Amino acid sequence: MADEIIDISGYLRRKPVRDLPLGSMALWGAHGERSRFALPLWRIIHLARAERGMIVSCELGRHHVPEPFVVLDLGADPARTEIGSKTMPRYGADEAPSLLDRKRDGLAIFLGAGSGRIWALLVDGGDERVEPLSVTLREDILFLAGECAGLLFLRELSVERDSIE
Repeated sequence: MADEIIDISGYLRRKPVRDLPLGSMALWGAHGERSRFALPLWRIIHLARAERGMIVSCELGRHHVPEPFVVLDLGADPARTEIGSKTMPRYGADEAPSLLDRKRDGLAIFLGAGSGRIWALLVDGGDERVEPLSVTLREDILFLAGECAGLLFLRELSVERDSIE
C-alpha cells in the first residue's frame, strides 16, 4: 500500500465489469470511521463473486425499503445505492445470525438489531455464481460479516445512521 491507496487488481481474477477498469471500486457513505467497512465488504464481494456489497438498515417492524448505510460497488461509479424492497428478508429483532444464499441473486446476512432498526449486509450483482456457497466460503463470509456487526454495534457506528450524506 502506497500513499494510502489499495490496489486490488492483483486479487481479482475476472473480466472488468461494465467497462470499468479491473480493480475499480466506488464507495458511498464510507466517510470517517465508516471507512472501516470497506475491506470486509470487499472481501465478502470477492468471495461471493458479486459486484456490490452494502450495509443497510430499516425500521424494526415496518420493513420499508432498506436504507443504505455504506455501499461498496465494483460494478458502477458512482456506487449504486438503490435497493429493492424485496431484497431484504423480513428479519425480526431476535433473529439468529444467518446467511441467506440466493446464488446469482446474491446474499443477505442478518447483522443485528439496535436503536429500533434491523441491520443487514446485502451482496448482489455478477451473475457468475449458480451453485450454492461451499461450507468454507459460508464460514469465511460469516466471519467477515461478524467484523461488520462488531463495527456497527461494538464501535457504535450504527448510531451515526442519521448523519448519512
